[in-house]
Amino acid sequence: MRSAILAFAAGVLLLQTRGELPSPALWLVGGVLGCLAGMAGKGPAARAVLLLGCLLLGFGWAAWRAEVRLADELGSDWEGRDVEVIGTVAGLPQDFERGVRFEFAVEQRLTDAAVVPERLQLAWYAGRNTQPAVRPGERWRLTVRLKRPHGGANPGGFDYEAWLLERGIRATGYVRPGPASRLETFVWRPGHVVEHLRAAVRDNFRRTLPEAEWPWVGILTALAVGDQKAVQGELWTVFNRSGTTHLMSISGLHVTMVAGLAGWLFNAGWRRVPALAQRWPSQHAGLLAAAVTASVYALLAGFGVPAQRTLYMLLVAVAAMLSGRLLAPSRVLALALLVVLVADPWSPLAAGFWLSFGAVGALLYIGSAAVGESGGWRARLHGWGLIQWAATLASLPVLLLVFQQFPLVSPLANLLAVPLISFIVTPLALLAALLPWQPLLILAHTVLEGLMAFIFWCAAWPVWQAPAAPLWAVLAAALGVTVCLLPRGVPGRLLGVVLLMPALFWPPEAIPPGEVRVDVLDVGQGQAVVVRTAGHLLVYDPGPQYGVDSDAGQRVVVPYLRWLGAPRIDRLVVSHADSDHAGGLASLQAALPIGSLLSSLPDAGGERCVAGQTWQWDGVVFTILHPLPDSYARAPGDNHLSCVLAVTTGGRRLLLTGDIEAVDEAALLARADGRLAADVLLVPHHGARTSSTAAFVSGLGVRHALFSAGYRNRFGHPDATVRCASSCARMG
Repeated sequence: MRSAILAFAAGVLLLQTRGELPSPALWLVGGVLGCLAGMAGKGPAARAVLLLGCLLLGFGWAAWRAEVRLADELGSDWEGRDVEVIGTVAGLPQDFERGVRFEFAVEQRLTDAAVVPERLQLAWYAGRNTQPAVRPGERWRLTVRLKRPHGGANPGGFDYEAWLLERGIRATGYVRPGPASRLETFVWRPGHVVEHLRAAVRDNFRRTLPEAEWPWVGILTALAVGDQKAVQGELWTVFNRSGTTHLMSISGLHVTMVAGLAGWLFNAGWRRVPALAQRWPSQHAGLLAAAVTASVYALLAGFGVPAQRTLYMLLVAVAAMLSGRLLAPSRVLALALLVVLVADPWSPLAAGFWLSFGAVGALLYIGSAAVGESGGWRARLHGWGLIQWAATLASLPVLLLVFQQFPLVSPLANLLAVPLISFIVTPLALLAALLPWQPLLILAHTVLEGLMAFIFWCAAWPVWQAPAAPLWAVLAAALGVTVCLLPRGVPGRLLGVVLLMPALFWPPEAIPPGEVRVDVLDVGQGQAVVVRTAGHLLVYDPGPQYGVDSDAGQRVVVPYLRWLGAPRIDRLVVSHADSDHAGGLASLQAALPIGSLLSSLPDAGGERCVAGQTWQWDGVVFTILHPLPDSYARAPGDNHLSCVLAVTTGGRRLLLTGDIEAVDEAALLARADGRLAADVLLVPHHGARTSSTAAFVSGLGVRHALFSAGYRNRFGHPDATVRCASSCARMG
């Protein structure tokens, strides 16, 4: 059975790696026939046919589910148009600095012929004197403007489009200003009840402990109801660097602990009532109570992959025990894997899926050496240490594959954080959710405050970082972990260390002297460029600010630099002060050491960029062409102060121009007196009508013009006349 489930899982995973969606019917039929033929026969050949059938069945199942979900799409003609809909608030609303963001389940499409998917993610921006207030379960009549799901295409970054697909959100957009009607205050559906309870707990925590005075209340909220958005954005960097991220949201350990406590209490109470104990065994009553409690808690926690995996394992184990059968733990884990993949074929796209199943699989693999240790406190401490070692080592390949880094202090941090979070902070937070009594939350916050000081200390330790290794190196590392966790005395354990080496020490890309690599990152409506030579790295603009606690530096540039394996930034050039260019500055400064800063910002520190500055790295020449020294006193706006950087090597030149306007373009050409040329131009101001004139492009002799603009941005960049000017000038 375990082999068949693993074959099914391999088929599901294989589908997620395909660039195109195949027709599922053929694969499903082939899978069913293969399974039937394999079960009807005997011997190794029949077993091979069965495994092949399971693989085809998993592939076909995932393809069918994807086909159904992709068919629920926003009509291409309805992007950017007003559509009137009726529906319900389906998720936990999230406040942000300009309004509120929420998931919306569409029930009716009132606009004639509108093709709108069933689930949307909407932003409702605050008006001048009003702040929109929505609650889970409310039914609204809204006018919305939508676009298809769109995410960045940057290596190492978060795949927002895949995340939306997994959640069934097939369009994003915003509520248009104007009349909006709340039709019902609550629509009774199971999902709405759960989300309403989660919102009530979150609001109670916020009222009881205001975040201005109690900075860690967001963590308590995340532990109680799984609202990870309640945690301040910069704290996730601290948790990543200390290896404690898995503890600050609902994990399988939390679900198990809550279920075990409920089962023990119910069992003890049941035994003390003879009439009940005679009617039904107390052990069975406790098991049922544990299963119900785990189900409720997993739902309240948002039903993430770790909670799902633990819940399904518990339900399978409880069902087996109630039926009088004993299943091997590995079989229980395999059945949980099957249920997760059948319910959510997209779960392998999340790092949490691999970390969750990997950690539990490692604990089962090392067996009784780590669990159930007896013989005094030394043996128990040894068992606890072995558990931490196995969980940490099992996470290594996943962390290197997804995040290209591994916190060396993780075992030490978890040694203290796991028991405090699991057995003190989380139970107190849950108790405060059930019994809204302020001293419970204050006690939980006090314990957490002491722990956070320790976690911040751990986060200051060095982090192992390596460039993104190829898949074969990561698979070799996974095999190496398996070998390293073999029992003591088994020969060949040193081979496991050898298998880990490629992933741990994968070298960065080699760039020959005199050559340059330039990456214009996909940051939406903004700009971020990474320029690499043989031994140096420059970032030109750290990208836009997305919100109060989110920016392109944190979400795009830093992950991309980790993917490259870059340990530092040799020079950071911030062209000018507009937030779509400078918004990620603080995140870059906090995440990586920066050799020098060059900018036109008044208070950024570093050195002011001035025309004539030049330096050379590895045979590549960098030159600042604009602004002039006196421009700072007379420039009418920040755009005119944009630092223009020329990168020259091998007789070719790249021009990075920020947001200079047409007048600045003309001044650049005039100062160069016809000697300014460029092969590649990053078009000024994202292709706004006020720049990128045909005279500028033709005067430079540009062969390639690049635009950095957001998908369906509200400014209409790049302007059609600018695109024409760029292409026509090049052809002329």
